[in-house]
Amino acid sequence: MDYKKFLYEQKKRDKALKSKATKVVIKEIRFGPNTDEHDYEFKKKHAIKFLSEGAKLKAYVFFKGRSIIYKDQGQILLLRLAQELEEYGKVEQMPKLEGKRMIMFIAPKK
Repeated sequence: MDYKKFLYEQKKRDKALKSKATKVVIKEIRFGPNTDEHDYEFKKKHAIKFLSEGAKLKAYVFFKGRSIIYKDQGQILLLRLAQELEEYGKVEQMPKLEGKRMIMFIAPKK
């Protein structure tokens, strides 16, 4: 009987710890290598909103078909975004090419 009581108490403690743990929310923003200025500004506004809410941001450039030849444009776009969002969050991972996506993570500032 003691062992059952011990297991019950342990489950109770684990549940309490789990409920207090903060859940990390990751929001995504997708760009193309030739994203226009207005679209960029619109998506940047959403990124600012996500970061101010406390969510992490996953910004990526998706290369379709032969657009993979514009890797440098994609990297410039992500670095520009990181520089403009500097006051809202800090870069957790610099732009890195994974398959047909160039991904960058930005964490919110406390």
